[in-house]
Amino acid sequence: QLIPLIGFISVGLGSAVLYLLRLALYSPDISWDRKNNPEPWNKLSPTDQYKFLAVSTDYKNLKKDRPSF
Repeated sequence: QLIPLIGFISVGLGSAVLYLLRLALYSPDISWDRKNNPEPWNKLSPTDQYKFLAVSTDYKNLKKDRPSF
């Protein structure tokens, strides 16, 4: 009876670790290379999807609404 419990716990921990890795590697809020890319959030285009799940937003049809720096 402990084998399914261990399986569910390991799947939950594995998915949590994968989500944290995704946040650390692909999030525009985190800058690992400050020398070559100090502000990665400025290089995002309006069509880049940076959220994990966007239910009602179609990123392909968005227009740029901010100034270029």
